[in-house]
Amino acid sequence: MTWEAWVAVCAAVVAVASLLLVAILWLRQRELRRRIESPRSGPGARELRLARDVDETGQLVAFVANPSKQDVPALRLAVLNACADQGLPRPLWFETTIADPGVGQTRAAVAQGADVVVAIGGDGTVRAVAEGLVGTGVPMGLIPVGTGNLLARNLDLPLSDAMAALRTALEGRDRTIDVGWLRVHRWQSELDDPVSDAAEVLSTALPDLPRDHIFLVIAGLGFDAAMVADTDEQLKARVGWIAYFVSGMRHLHGRRTRVHVRLDEQPMTSTRLRSLLIGNCGRLPGGITLLPDAELDDGWLDIAAIDTRGGIAGWAQLFGEVMLQGAGVRNDLPAKIGRIDHTRAQEVRVVVQGGEHVQVDGDIVGRVTELSARVDHAALVVRVPVV
Repeated sequence: MTWEAWVAVCAAVVAVASLLLVAILWLRQRELRRRIESPRSGPGARELRLARDVDETGQLVAFVANPSKQDVPALRLAVLNACADQGLPRPLWFETTIADPGVGQTRAAVAQGADVVVAIGGDGTVRAVAEGLVGTGVPMGLIPVGTGNLLARNLDLPLSDAMAALRTALEGRDRTIDVGWLRVHRWQSELDDPVSDAAEVLSTALPDLPRDHIFLVIAGLGFDAAMVADTDEQLKARVGWIAYFVSGMRHLHGRRTRVHVRLDEQPMTSTRLRSLLIGNCGRLPGGITLLPDAELDDGWLDIAAIDTRGGIAGWAQLFGEVMLQGAGVRNDLPAKIGRIDHTRAQEVRVVVQGGEHVQVDGDIVGRVTELSARVDHAALVVRVPVV
């Protein structure tokens, strides 16, 4: 069989897999709405009473919710009832805004004595709540209702059962994790990160200092950021993260980028690649593991340099590389036309002539010509399932 035939077979397999994933996501979203609207539907579920005033005993829970998510109105009543059912103090409830995606609300919750702050939303809401909690010691819970739900996925939190995620937020154990910070030193186009903007407004630091952009999972430059920037929001609302795959198909024939990279105190090196990923952890939707060695609490950033040549054939080989490494198999054969090379550092400096799109946990920062990233070890406390 010729390589063109193999590529055609691979493309057909990917297309069928994508259709199956769309169907699975639709079913999961329908089940999530059913669980939220009918709390008794789950096995052993109790009837949740209307929220009521309770004795001021137990932990004070604060919720920071993104009201643009369609399930949030029903979810609000359910989670408030669940807290009342456990005899907890009446929870605090905050909603994000366009001007502030959750940083100020989180800091207000901490100032009011919250024992745990629960982010209800997607990856942007999680970033904002984490920004407000870093260094406070107050744990962050997660009820994921977004598209990628990247941190929740890497923490093995329930992704399609809001009530189970709530139980983890209320009854789970506390765990410290690392946080990544990306700083833009030179940019080509105006920067736009609502989380960083909100933090800057609340900061007492000098306004002319470079901004730090928090990331908990992966920051990326090149192909992956261009794919995020070009994703259709309406399609993402309908089919979830599959919309990123559709956008990525449009960028397969984009140019390779010359980047200069310095890891910690090592000399700067130069290479051509499609994408440079700087990660705190590495699991993505669809069973994809981009950074198999990454650990959330090891004090390191894991870096992956992704490159392809040879058109579609190179991307097909890269896809195979990613699938194999996710299964624990490494292919170190030389002269590959699709490859992903791994290393690690505590600080990374990157220079890109002409500028490239940069993203942090799926949020576009802008087009950047020089940036650095560093790890903040054990800076954030999160609630995870008891094992």
